[in-house]
Amino acid sequence: MKIDLTETTSSKINQALVSARRAIGTPAIGMVLTLVVVTDEENAYDALKSAGDASREHPSRIIAVIKRVSRSPRARRDARLDAEVRVGSDAGTGETVVLRLHGELANHAQSVVLPLLLPDAPVVVWWPEGAPADPAKDPLGALAQRRITDTYSAELPLDELAVRAATYSPGDTDLAWTRITPWRSMLAAALDQQPAEVVGATVEGESDNPSCELLAMWLADRLGVPVERTLSGGPGLTAVRMETKNGVIVLDRADGSLATLSMQNQPDRAVALKRRDTAELLAEELRRLDPDNTYASAVKFGVDRLHAGGEVKAAPVASAAEKADRAAEAKAPAAKKAPAKKAASK
Repeated sequence: MKIDLTETTSSKINQALVSARRAIGTPAIGMVLTLVVVTDEENAYDALKSAGDASREHPSRIIAVIKRVSRSPRARRDARLDAEVRVGSDAGTGETVVLRLHGELANHAQSVVLPLLLPDAPVVVWWPEGAPADPAKDPLGALAQRRITDTYSAELPLDELAVRAATYSPGDTDLAWTRITPWRSMLAAALDQQPAEVVGATVEGESDNPSCELLAMWLADRLGVPVERTLSGGPGLTAVRMETKNGVIVLDRADGSLATLSMQNQPDRAVALKRRDTAELLAEELRRLDPDNTYASAVKFGVDRLHAGGEVKAAPVASAAEKADRAAEAKAPAAKKAPAKKAASK
């Protein structure tokens, strides 16, 4: 069910939500949080679709805030609020309110959103793109317990990572960090199976990919070892190599879907590491509403500090034979193994 409201108010929107629920026979509210999506017209459809898909796991009231910047001075002075209310099958498992703020009202979005928040429920704000420099101090971000950004959508992702580190507040997180959750889990599990001191690591992936940088910073921060960042053609992260005193651990994903885990004295294992869509990433972030201290520690490690030991190198394209040699090296006994080759050349 959809209801269009022109030149409306927050009070009328709340009334429309109650009327819509009664009309479809679900007067009770069964939602667990309010998700505020701050976007523009260009990206609104994709953002709302991802939020709606994520709401199947987390029934939510989704409030999309779209600021309509007017070109003429007279139009910019006129404040107007248009809204679209979606309930039932048109809104996933919750409710969706699309707010279009015109004129001066665009500078006071928090005043419109505040009366629409679910009572006694957590609030999460998500910026699919164009996130403020300091989300916690943003008027909308100040309403939330959890603030989600995405450095991957920035024009200069690595500079954006530095901004995220400088302005971090408990409750901040980033989808570039969420993308590497399977990688972090797999690498931690590999070290559990082969407990040994790690003496160095290499992270290989696309240039200017914030997920690659965050994974390298996480390894450097948690292991306290030098981590080399090398470049490849992608997609995304392509390989991680950890040098241990008992051998080499290699996690290689060349096609963006299936990876191969190679360890000393063990057969190669195929593991699923597919590139996930935004709805899956968002659903993962909505599972926890407490501060992510591991993300905080990793992002504050700093890109400059990561690269302080030398420039980022471009990894040569490995042939099938070279990849087989790498896997054999990872499985060979440490006493017979030749000195490890560098994963990249200048």
